[in-house]
Amino acid sequence: MATAAELKGKIKVVMFDQYGTVVDMQGGLVEAFTPYLEKKGWRGNPNSLVTWYRRTHFENSMIDGLLHKAHTPYREIGFRALEYTLDRAGIEHTDEEVHSLIDNIPKLKCFPDVQAALAKLQTKYKIVVLSNGDPDMLETAKKYHGVPFDNVISVAEAGTFKPHLATYTKGAEIMGVRLDEVLFVANHAFDCLGAKSAGMHSAFIDRRKRPFGRTPHQPDIWVPDMKSLADAMVD
Repeated sequence: MATAAELKGKIKVVMFDQYGTVVDMQGGLVEAFTPYLEKKGWRGNPNSLVTWYRRTHFENSMIDGLLHKAHTPYREIGFRALEYTLDRAGIEHTDEEVHSLIDNIPKLKCFPDVQAALAKLQTKYKIVVLSNGDPDMLETAKKYHGVPFDNVISVAEAGTFKPHLATYTKGAEIMGVRLDEVLFVANHAFDCLGAKSAGMHSAFIDRRKRPFGRTPHQPDIWVPDMKSLADAMVD
């Protein structure tokens, strides 16, 4: 593992996961789903349902990548996962309602510390998104999160979902840098692990105060929020 001081001299690109790292996916979807669930008369916890949905989405994404067939769009994976979750919760729904709920994803807002922290990082590095999201979703998101990234890359370019090696390799290739010249930043372990395994450096934003887990691919930097990362990599 490298320290922040050591990384300052070699990193050229700071690359971010978008959903859950740059934008508050859990909080934003709970806010968006709650009125719908109340209208349906569902008495469960909206936060739990969003967690079920996100876990199902992740599982389906990993299955899609392992099938080695044509890449399924993120939006389609999301539709299948949410439909399954609503079925599991016993909530009657239409296809139109599921699509409407999924359409909230590009509208998610940043965590409060993100914009200032990324502006600070951008004074020294190129800042880039590498997301499992579809290209059109990421394009729409720009007007909602308000961060002027130097580039926004969808894994559709690589034809598979993160944490497949091809996604990080393609991201570095598009930016014209070596893998070890990239610091990949995520709020969840799987993306840090995938990036580190591919040859990038990684930073774990531990907003949820959770263990990283035992793996040889530990993050180089472990910080509680985005501001702390910017301070470590710029000051």
